[in-house]
Amino acid sequence: MKIGSIGCDYAHDSSFVMDRPSGAGSGLFLLVKSDADFVISGVEHSVRANSFVLLRRDTPVRYSAAGESYVDDWFYFDYDERDLEWFSRLGIAVDTPVYIEPVSEIARLFKMLSYEHYSTERFSAELETALLECMLYKLARLTGSVSEAAYNIHPAKSESLTNIRTKIYSVPEAELSIDSLAAEVGMSRSGFQHSYKKMFGVSPISDIITSRLDKAKRLLSGTAMSVEEVSLSCGYRSSYSFMRQFRNKTGRTPTEYRLLSRNNK
Repeated sequence: MKIGSIGCDYAHDSSFVMDRPSGAGSGLFLLVKSDADFVISGVEHSVRANSFVLLRRDTPVRYSAAGESYVDDWFYFDYDERDLEWFSRLGIAVDTPVYIEPVSEIARLFKMLSYEHYSTERFSAELETALLECMLYKLARLTGSVSEAAYNIHPAKSESLTNIRTKIYSVPEAELSIDSLAAEVGMSRSGFQHSYKKMFGVSPISDIITSRLDKAKRLLSGTAMSVEEVSLSCGYRSSYSFMRQFRNKTGRTPTEYRLLSRNNK
């Protein structure tokens, strides 16, 4: 995980609107310091001041002031699947606003992080990395969602589960079933599902759906493939099932998503 750019205490008036229907293009972390209205993947959220939002690069998002002003700290960052696994392991929610209290410690770390990011002093890169990790661990503690049980999984089992999750996101089009994945790691169906959720905070089915829809979004916005071709390329046997699941999760049909993403390029 590496920060690309960062800013603190950016303030806007009541007319402020940020609309990114195809996502920010990189990871985006927002520390929201004023009440705001968010729409994330088609779902509306009334976000309280002192909340954070951690967004994946292709998550559709629109946010605006809910009062006289909008104020936030922010940074854009590069990440890979190992970082997403780390967030899940810590219990840090992705693509969902989370209220935190008190926020003062996070705000202080943000300012220190910003200083080191733009600094040319000795060890600035090392300090930036350390401060970023510190801030994420602090967030995990404040949200109270770190599951100690997740750290008690046997190392060999932990590695096997991590490999399964990597496989899910690497080949979303593969025909994966809970039974086949459980057999791959030598576990019962129920034991596999329980251990997977305990370790990553989400069910394997949820990850399979997310990986397929992430690929579908990329194909819809970046290719001329038909909706049926996209559905087949993402592992769906039925284009109807694909369209229904896509709309349930994003709030838009595949065709609507494609038109919106192209109109905003």
